[in-house]
Amino acid sequence: MLQTKKILLGISGSIAAYKSAPLVRLLIKAGAEVKVVMTPASKEFVSPLTLSTLSKNPVIADLSTNDAWSNHVMLGRWADMLLIAPLSCNSLAKMAHGLCDNLLSAVYLSATCPVMVAPAMDEDMWHHPATQNNINIIQSFGNIVIPVESGELASGLIGDGRMAEPETIIKKLEGFFLNSKQLAGKKVLVTAGPTYEAIDPVRFVGNHSSGKMGIAIANECQKRGAEVTLVLGPSSLQTIPRMHVIKVSSAQEMFEACTAAFETMDIAIMSAAVADYTPVTVATEKIKKNEAHFSIDLKKTKDILKHLGEVKRTGQLLVGFALETEDEKKYALKKMADKNADMIVLNSLKDAGAGFGFNTNKITIFDKSGREYNFDTKSKAAVAIDIINTLIKL
Repeated sequence: MLQTKKILLGISGSIAAYKSAPLVRLLIKAGAEVKVVMTPASKEFVSPLTLSTLSKNPVIADLSTNDAWSNHVMLGRWADMLLIAPLSCNSLAKMAHGLCDNLLSAVYLSATCPVMVAPAMDEDMWHHPATQNNINIIQSFGNIVIPVESGELASGLIGDGRMAEPETIIKKLEGFFLNSKQLAGKKVLVTAGPTYEAIDPVRFVGNHSSGKMGIAIANECQKRGAEVTLVLGPSSLQTIPRMHVIKVSSAQEMFEACTAAFETMDIAIMSAAVADYTPVTVATEKIKKNEAHFSIDLKKTKDILKHLGEVKRTGQLLVGFALETEDEKKYALKKMADKNADMIVLNSLKDAGAGFGFNTNKITIFDKSGREYNFDTKSKAAVAIDIINTLIKL
């Protein structure tokens, strides 16, 4: 699966850098072409000479060598995958916040290829909220994080934080390239985020959706080779490069964008939290606070999922979402039937770590054949993988 693949291996300053030598050997044995980029700190842990000998390519560590510029832009365009292993706590923070003070960080920020990382650090560093936040941030960018392993650490402690073994990393790479073809040639429509229904020029009716779940789904579809159109409500989150994003504000705008795109789509995943009601009239000027009581007349918005279910053709797959607070399964199944969806993703506000604003989610999936799939609480990036894996079974 790695035959002829171009792997750009980034090595940062961690004791786990000693594993990079056997990792390079395994990559070469699997038929990959390997180039290595090192941070200055990583050279304290593993020799560039060793890595250049194993990779059969010069190791690059500096922005310039002997008056020659190391072209970080072309390196990121050359590779089929940028693999950073080990990823230290410091380099992770730089990735999350866009800092660029060495060649590896410059390559990462300019890379147009997928990025996979294998973190390595001591247990307390790994579990620190700042580190976990940085992991969530780089996952939201579409980067793939290989889970750390548990075992003896450089500090002498036993716990989480060990870099995955080279054999595990090879399997993750093989799995990525295998999965990257699963949706090749497919066009996928995804909705994400809330909608804002204007009351006047400064106020609106909205909800707490962040768009994290929908964006994670869109990212996962694109990683698997799909041509993705993301219809995104108001959100400050970033999407991965080269994705077609249509930004909207209101439910009506989202309806129009979805109906215009749906005809050419193979799959539509409606994960946005669309407002059910919108004001009947919108004031042209800011409403003054003059009355003791104030009421707004609301009307139903157009039901995007229901409309797409009515017009979908044979061969199109339609996925809906249900956020419930009571009789969850009953209402989810009813929604799937009423909207003519092929699959419904249920999450409950009663589940810890699920719902709006969290970096995690807990879902149950039902399909039109009567199957039910239950999943544990996971990061939204991992939940997106579960959703797409289940969708592919259909």
